[in-house]
Amino acid sequence: MIAAGVWAGAMLFLAAPAAATAPPPATAAITALQFAPPLGQPMTYRVTTRRIGRSGALISFSLVYTLEWQRAGRGYRLDAVLRRIESDARPELVRALTGLVEPLVGETVTYLVDAEGRSVTLADPDALWARVAGRTQALAAGARAPEAQQVAALLGTLPEAERDRLVTADIRALIVPANVEIPTTGGEASVSIEHDGTRLSIAKVEMGAVATGGKPAAGLDVDRLWTIDTTTGLVVREQRQSWIAEPDSEARTLVEERIRALSAGDPG
Repeated sequence: MIAAGVWAGAMLFLAAPAAATAPPPATAAITALQFAPPLGQPMTYRVTTRRIGRSGALISFSLVYTLEWQRAGRGYRLDAVLRRIESDARPELVRALTGLVEPLVGETVTYLVDAEGRSVTLADPDALWARVAGRTQALAAGARAPEAQQVAALLGTLPEAERDRLVTADIRALIVPANVEIPTTGGEASVSIEHDGTRLSIAKVEMGAVATGGKPAAGLDVDRLWTIDTTTGLVVREQRQSWIAEPDSEARTLVEERIRALSAGDPG
């Protein structure tokens, strides 16, 4: 091309006899993780972003994909179709926020993924971008709103590497070995890992600060949670929440949330 605070408790490290330290069970589960996506089964992949608008209320939009995996040599082929864009925002705002991917709606994008799930590439980028270029020109010609024309023009001028990054970002986030943002150990104080059967939950808290228009810097907390299916090596749910806290206050305001969610079946 789915909660505030820390969701999991602290890791318990088990001491092995002979003064050696055994790896925590959950950390060992990450190390032993295999990539084995389900073949020939349609899946729904929904990427939802909510962010605070000018009115102070959260607005949301979702990219809804259909995914299907097949074998391709020693690796895999993934066919992904962006079926639709859903939003509760005004149409002009939806165009501004999703205009770069609008020409991809209805297009089958084929990815090649190696057997270990570490490499994700477009199967035929030249053919894809030739089709998208035609749709981009049509969108620009038929768009009444200036911002739609500007976004369509921008898509046509993006460097090749940036275009490829745009259409592979959500897929790389879905595949655990290709997702470089997932912590691989529970050694950091801000990371906690839990293993429950075929589900692995990894939580991470990042803390920083953000300028607020001449006022003292406000705290910025980013809470992240990945839920991984250990039988497939796929992220079935990823949640990222950004919170701003005023100085000297325990109150926090959610300013942005992104949820990537994978489920079985066709989205319809």
